[in-house]
Amino acid sequence: MSYRTHFSRSLGAAPGRIHLAAHSHHLWPDAAFRGHEEAADLAATEADRKWDTVFGALIPEVSARIAAILGLDPSGDTLAFAPNTHDFLLRILSCFPTSRALTVLTTDGEFHSFERQLSRLEEDGSAHVVRIAAEPRATFAERFATAANRQTFDLAFLSQVSFRSGAIVQNLEEILEAIPSSTAIVVDGYHAFCAVPTNLQRWKHRIFYVAGGYKYAMSGEGCCFLHAPDGVFPRPKNTGWFAAFGALEDGKSDLVPFAPHGGRFFGATFDPTGLFRLRRSLEWMETVGYTVERARDHAHDLQSRFLKKTEAVLPQAALVVSDADQRGQFLTYDLPNARAICNALVAAGVIVDVRDTRIRFGFGAYTDEADVDDAVNRLVPLIVDLDGAV
Repeated sequence: MSYRTHFSRSLGAAPGRIHLAAHSHHLWPDAAFRGHEEAADLAATEADRKWDTVFGALIPEVSARIAAILGLDPSGDTLAFAPNTHDFLLRILSCFPTSRALTVLTTDGEFHSFERQLSRLEEDGSAHVVRIAAEPRATFAERFATAANRQTFDLAFLSQVSFRSGAIVQNLEEILEAIPSSTAIVVDGYHAFCAVPTNLQRWKHRIFYVAGGYKYAMSGEGCCFLHAPDGVFPRPKNTGWFAAFGALEDGKSDLVPFAPHGGRFFGATFDPTGLFRLRRSLEWMETVGYTVERARDHAHDLQSRFLKKTEAVLPQAALVVSDADQRGQFLTYDLPNARAICNALVAAGVIVDVRDTRIRFGFGAYTDEADVDDAVNRLVPLIVDLDGAV
């Protein structure tokens, strides 16, 4: 099935472009544009009172849709929203004591912002970090679980799907089960939300889960969310005034009030436009039956077609995750001249991206078989021109 007709504005803006970077930035469906316009209309008509609609109608609806996708409680009241996941990280970090260095268990394959923040804390002795190699993948779960019990950690942080390889963490539940209850857990689900079927019901009381709409939820930037388990870190030190919305009166006027449930992790005033886009994108997915399972099947069908048509020029041995069941929504090749291939493709109108020696090809709802065939037709002569660059 092709969903291209639902992306008329994004595709029509650059007719010759083949966008194979849905893992990095997903093009918006027309529904997202309508959401963007709704945000502007509300600001014009309601002005200062727009926040009544944002908190009274928009956030509850978006929360309920996210909760349904992730198997959380139907109300979605454990969720908070922010412009980016880094805001949530800072609030979670603020929950730990500052009288000693923070101890963190993570991997060597986490996203740039998290890795940068940890490295900065390490620089001035504010954190001691143990990084477990994400590869080889076959032994990762055992190695991470063993490390979690080798010493005491304040925080364990790992991605559900690696952004560098597209590999789905295998045996994630076994890893979570092995982490001691004294260690807080954050799972980065950015490359899994709306891409990999996920049910957090069993873990809703235990883990923090962060993700957003920039990628597979097709909503652009500015609409990230956090699932915060009830009772864990009830009073973050990093807090903005939105975290007081809905705060219960408890008679303790000497304490800063916090909203119940996930609302305690809100920050301060933010642009809600992304949430309008996210609402319409998720609504569109439901309307056309583009479930997470359907999205995964669609992407993997196109991956298979791409793999078959490029096997003569892109060596299968360079494919970082060869087992489709262990792979997210994009293909990653580890090649010595990945950057040269990426630059040549982008110049030819095929949008892909590269991380060090790894070039990534992502397939979104708007990608169809004709796109794959066209991309391959542009790719093959480029590789030949690069003198067998692979």
